[in-house]
Amino acid sequence: MTTDSVAVIFFDNLKREDVALVGGKNSSLGEMVQSLAAKGIAVPPGFATTSDAFRSFIDANGLGDVIADSLAELTAGKKTLAQTGQKIRQAIAAGDWPHDIEEAIRQAYRDLCRRTGQENLPVAVRSSATAEDLPDASFAGQQETYLNVVGEDELLAACRNCYASLFTDRAITYRTVQGFDHTQVALSVGVQQMVRSDIGGSGVMFSIDTESGFDKVVLINAAWGLGENVVQGAVTPDEFQVYKPFLQDETLSPIVAKSLGAKEMKMIYSSTPGETIRNVPTSKAERGQFVLSDAEVLDLARMAVTIEDHYGLPMDMEWARDGITGELFIVQARPETVQSRMDAGNLKSYTVGAHGETLVTGISVGSAVTTGLVCLIEDVKDIDQFVEGAVLVTSTTDPDWVPIMKKASAIVTDHGGRTSHAAIVSRELGVPAIVGCGDATHVLHSEQEITVSCAEGDTGFVYGGTAEFTVEQLDLDHVPETKTRIMLNLANPQTAARWWKLPADGVGLARMEFVVSNTIKVHPEALLHFDEVRDETVRTEIEAMTAGYDDKPQYFIDQLAIGLSRIAAVAYPNPMILRMSDFKTNEYADLLGGRQFEPHEENPMIGWRGASRYYDDGYRDGFVLECRAVAKLRNEMGFDNVIIMIPFCRTPEEADRVLAVMKENGLERGKDGMQVYVMCEVPSNVILAEEFCKRFDGFSIGSNDLTQLTLGIDRDSDKLASLFDERHPAVVWMIRSIIERAHAKGRKVGLCGQAPSNYPDFAAVLVDAGIDTISVTPDSFLAVKNIVAAAEK
Repeated sequence: MTTDSVAVIFFDNLKREDVALVGGKNSSLGEMVQSLAAKGIAVPPGFATTSDAFRSFIDANGLGDVIADSLAELTAGKKTLAQTGQKIRQAIAAGDWPHDIEEAIRQAYRDLCRRTGQENLPVAVRSSATAEDLPDASFAGQQETYLNVVGEDELLAACRNCYASLFTDRAITYRTVQGFDHTQVALSVGVQQMVRSDIGGSGVMFSIDTESGFDKVVLINAAWGLGENVVQGAVTPDEFQVYKPFLQDETLSPIVAKSLGAKEMKMIYSSTPGETIRNVPTSKAERGQFVLSDAEVLDLARMAVTIEDHYGLPMDMEWARDGITGELFIVQARPETVQSRMDAGNLKSYTVGAHGETLVTGISVGSAVTTGLVCLIEDVKDIDQFVEGAVLVTSTTDPDWVPIMKKASAIVTDHGGRTSHAAIVSRELGVPAIVGCGDATHVLHSEQEITVSCAEGDTGFVYGGTAEFTVEQLDLDHVPETKTRIMLNLANPQTAARWWKLPADGVGLARMEFVVSNTIKVHPEALLHFDEVRDETVRTEIEAMTAGYDDKPQYFIDQLAIGLSRIAAVAYPNPMILRMSDFKTNEYADLLGGRQFEPHEENPMIGWRGASRYYDDGYRDGFVLECRAVAKLRNEMGFDNVIIMIPFCRTPEEADRVLAVMKENGLERGKDGMQVYVMCEVPSNVILAEEFCKRFDGFSIGSNDLTQLTLGIDRDSDKLASLFDERHPAVVWMIRSIIERAHAKGRKVGLCGQAPSNYPDFAAVLVDAGIDTISVTPDSFLAVKNIVAAAEK
């Protein structure tokens, strides 16, 4: 809208183009009210004071010179940041409202009360700077917010305090870092009906993965009570990720990540005179359950996609759920400012080598690794003690910490989630951070030498001492085209999204056992027969891990499906070849409760593993859980790009027995396009290739086991290491034979072993043999891709 001089405008009359008039936050609220209400986006009603009102207030109180002179003294070094900010804020706080503006705010509040049918309506009063929430800067939390403000006089006081907060130390610092002229920034105040999230829940969501930039997921954080605790990082929230492409199909539930946060406290309304809100501890029941149901998670994700589609760019949103009505509201929406500006053609890869003891863990922010000395500061009043270049360790970082955050080599906090203020600002500053550690301030101490690693997935690690690590810059702008499809070997769901920018042709090997050992951690038989578990310590641990599950096997199914879905999402719509569990008996025994259910074998490498377990009474019901998880992954979550692969299948008769068990449990080869591959790693797979072709849709060569069994060498033997070579003529003969005979029967053949990753020149041998796909580790993808392109020429 356009206007000569207006003090107050209701959201209904604002559009996104009105940033100069009411700031990014308020113009965005108006945009959603006008354009997205019909699409199911509920925004609490409200109004905004304008930048004209702010400037009138400044002029009427003669504050322009005070602000300009104070900032000039700061620039000249005559006054400190703290002195400058305090002087300006005190001057603004002492100012009087011009009569016309005061009356306009009072009248707008009365109108809002009338609209909502509630006298003395509680409102949220939020600052919206006119340079705020633009695509190149978040201004996250730089100005103040006042919640549960009731009455006209209290509203006017809150609005004046918002004006003063334009010159907090953190806001002055942030504008300086971002290059904004202080005198050109004005402030609008948004006044919005409070959502009763004090007795409900609230949080933040992004329409993009904040760490990897993966643009096909919505990230949602949730906590009990009012949302400021999540924004400021005062609590560790629940976290969800939802795969966006499947949201239109309401029969699917594509929640690909779901973790329970500590949610240590909640912000509620206060009945104490002079206090509008307060924090109280959450109950044990609240800490032990998710704030959102799966249906609510999906509803919020659909809202995020609707908002993103409307604005045409990734968005950062705040939401609230009314505890009385259960209705979900969007209370803020602004452009995401970090991942959306990343150079898509370059990918920096950090790899951690030898390292010291793991001291603390938390939620990783960023993907870098850094080393330094700890500077432990527990109170913001002591930030002047921070040593530039140190690792800042504190309980939580709110906007008051910004002046030293930009000087830190890394940040480690006890509390906070991936969408907290600390996480957002550290991303903008390019500073790696680990938040929500729980006990960092208790375990770490000043001047301690540590390594902060955010390069190992969702979990960030603080190691004692200086770890070894390497950094590689990958150029994705000049990747050659190849006829041979080059795929990725991925095992860890937490790190899968890091590689989404690689132009791979899918995932050629996803190892189920990695998800079982790192996420589920419990032997499936111990869940199926929990009443038979004799070790009391093990029983206690299993009870803790499966909290919230009356049906313990369902824990295995859900966690396995969710873990695998994160890998499938990165591959989609290209295939993800999923190898069913291939633990050896000694590895199964290491799972929680496993020793009671696993036999001892002298040579587990060629013992009871792979296909031989799946139909055996000793593990069949465990394999059934695997099948049910994959059925959920394909049918309920929507990832029909998943191809199942059976490892270590020694005979065609064994294949028949495994396929029969799968069919009984919802995984029928050929039904709904489902393909089943077999690993080619036993010489009998080559010798009886035509028989295996009758039973499977393709082969994936496991070069490590095929070499072991062709040359008769224990691949783990140090004594025989010099003889173990995947490039040996006998092994190459096996590879050429299976490719030729499988192709004759119309079956595809890939290789997912380590050989092309270890020896990229081996890829040329595979191309010459006519291999269909080569699957390699992400760090060797570009090298193999270039060698294959040269070989094909």
